[in-house]
Amino acid sequence: MSEEIKEKYINPYTDFRFKKLFGTEMNKDLLISFLNALFNFNDKGKEIEEIQYLNGENLGDGYGDRRSIFDVYCMTKDGSRFIVEMQKAEQTYFKDRSVYYATTPIRQQAPKGKWNYHLESVYTVGILNFEFSNNEYPAESYKHEIKLKDVEDNHVFYDKLTFVYLEIPKFNKTENELENLFDKWMFVLRNLSRLLERPKALQERVFTKLFEQAEIAKYSETERRQYEASQKDYWDYTSTLETAELKGIQREKIDTIHRLQAIGLPIEQIALGVGMDCEEVKQILK
Repeated sequence: MSEEIKEKYINPYTDFRFKKLFGTEMNKDLLISFLNALFNFNDKGKEIEEIQYLNGENLGDGYGDRRSIFDVYCMTKDGSRFIVEMQKAEQTYFKDRSVYYATTPIRQQAPKGKWNYHLESVYTVGILNFEFSNNEYPAESYKHEIKLKDVEDNHVFYDKLTFVYLEIPKFNKTENELENLFDKWMFVLRNLSRLLERPKALQERVFTKLFEQAEIAKYSETERRQYEASQKDYWDYTSTLETAELKGIQREKIDTIHRLQAIGLPIEQIALGVGMDCEEVKQILK
């Protein structure tokens, strides 16, 4: 194992392990448990028992359309769609991106031919490794559920489109303060890579599996290399943000550069697309 990796359990904010933990058939019980706890579906009599993973890469309806790439995209038996996104750092147009992404599962429900416009529910979940800027929410508020509401009387106008954002850095409960399954999931997302052993408060079967899947020592050599590469990308990305912010470069532009690199565009085209010099782009991608 690389000397760079000292922790016992993985960092869930690396793309590789987030998708492994929550976006694979083998671990879909982890995602089901998380969603049931997040939306309190168990107490509402709407418990999710089964999900079907959908294609997380959507290329649009025609040539030249902008594509969407989701971390995790799935559907329940009743037809409800869930997008679950892990966000490492804030972007300038993060909310716009969330709304744009939500249009994909809406449009995909439209059949060819005659249609009465009936839609199933769409949920977008943002797991944020940052706090919203400008003190938008109180310091103690870390879960935000947004729906379309009437501004006059505050009643829910449309209940089939839901956005939930979790500001993970704001969750400061200790192990002894965890009250329910949602608290426990938040504790795991906040602290997993810092833990040296499974906390006594997390005795549910789902966490037995999660800690087994998250233990780095149990990885194959190939998986370790993949995780190391993903972890390095995470460190490089956060370091790039800090450096770029000092230079006044917007986070949105940095994120765009990384995404264009991920789809294989050469440095010259990336630089042209974001309006920067090739050498500046190379520095960001180091």
